[in-house]
Amino acid sequence: MNTFARNVLLLLAVVIFLPGCSTAPKSLAKRQSLHADVMATIARFKVEDPSLSSFFNNSNGYAVFPTVGKGGIGIGGAYGKGELFENGDKVGYCDLSQATIGFQLGGQAYSEIIFFQSTSALSQFRLGNYAFSAQASAVVASAGASADADYNKGVAVFTMPKGGLMYEASIGGQKFSFVPE
Repeated sequence: MNTFARNVLLLLAVVIFLPGCSTAPKSLAKRQSLHADVMATIARFKVEDPSLSSFFNNSNGYAVFPTVGKGGIGIGGAYGKGELFENGDKVGYCDLSQATIGFQLGGQAYSEIIFFQSTSALSQFRLGNYAFSAQASAVVASAGASADADYNKGVAVFTMPKGGLMYEASIGGQKFSFVPE
């Protein structure tokens, strides 16, 4: 393995496995703003795909990230803040960090919701050191998309584009942090 490839892999490992940025918003105003964004995101997902209601109603919990900003030129990254819900009640704050490598150019923003089918999957997320491998895939929320979607290892992921343009054929992973409310 050449030096460049080794350095890139090291960078990806650092981004994915170091603790996340400041997970909980620092002020009451920022917490209220994030919560309003989370609730608006949930409403948008339900309007876009009404059948997602079954995921909201039947999961043990879900994490909602209203805006994940992503960008890259060869090496890329993404970050977003959100809230975690258990049985429909907000239990804390979470953040998402992502690192990728491959053919990619541009920037975009999207929303993401992660549903946890089982108590054990939700508990793993709540430990604050949860990560998705490169093999994890997300379903783009659209009318009827969730009807064919299913959980993979106790987790289902849905995304919705917000804006931007990114060309991408890359691999990477997402890491999550959690702090209770």
